[in-house]
Amino acid sequence: MIVVTGATGFLGQRVCALLERQGRPFKRISRSMGVDLRDPAATRAALAAAFDGQAERQLIHCAAHVGGIQFGLTRAAELFHHNLAMTLSLNEAAVATGVQRLVNPISNCAYPGSASLFKEAEFWDGPLHDSVLAYGFARKASWVGAWAYAQQHGLDTLSLILSNMYGPGDHFEPERSHALGALIHRIHEAKQAGAQEVVIWGTGTPVREWLHVDDGAEALVRGLAAPATREPVNIGVAQGISILDMARLIADELGYPGRLVTDPSKPDGAPYKTVDGSRGAEVLGWRPSRDFRAGVRETIDWYLQHHA
Repeated sequence: MIVVTGATGFLGQRVCALLERQGRPFKRISRSMGVDLRDPAATRAALAAAFDGQAERQLIHCAAHVGGIQFGLTRAAELFHHNLAMTLSLNEAAVATGVQRLVNPISNCAYPGSASLFKEAEFWDGPLHDSVLAYGFARKASWVGAWAYAQQHGLDTLSLILSNMYGPGDHFEPERSHALGALIHRIHEAKQAGAQEVVIWGTGTPVREWLHVDDGAEALVRGLAAPATREPVNIGVAQGISILDMARLIADELGYPGRLVTDPSKPDGAPYKTVDGSRGAEVLGWRPSRDFRAGVRETIDWYLQHHA
């Protein structure tokens, strides 16, 4: 039996859809379904009920409390507390209920802020960027938790480091969304209002690698059968796009004719974030393959159908 936490969220929904297509038995857990993973007793009870009578016990942890750069700056304590509390509860419950493999996604913002091409060997080579300190540290601590529970209790956790995800079902509201979702929302709103320009936060120069949510789901499901390793494993293709170029691509797909104007008074975040996924390709026997522009078009189509 496979249990998916955060099963009603952005990533969790796609993981569940993939497991359904593969015909694999699984059960959903999420806060919207009545299970608060910050509560150790509730987490243990939920896993015990889901695994009752099952010989195989695997867990994909998709639950997270996350938002964009502004959310991270204004809700830092909230991000730190909720994510760390979930990690603590889940590790304890996984040991107590005999989980045989825990697949644990980690955001690439857990890498040092000065890094450009993220490599596993450099995971500890410097401090995190201030703009993602609280969330990035909580996600980094989830790897420390995986190491500690493996060391003391033998808990088998595969920690996969994922780039910023995008795709159908993403957040588009200004505070919770990442740059891609926020730009889709703002450029569409500008087009509808006939506005002559859209302001892009920051200088527009930061480069980001983006991972389609279905590629993220594929990585997590493949992680169930991957060789055991305590070291973090990158998922990525080492290619990124600047925020301004991404805004131009989105404007082109939306047919927005106005100007795109940068606002350097707003924070940029880390200057460069791409991921060396060579080890991930070896461990999983697979690497992300979805075309970025096609993925953006698919995301825009979903947004127009569900939000616009």
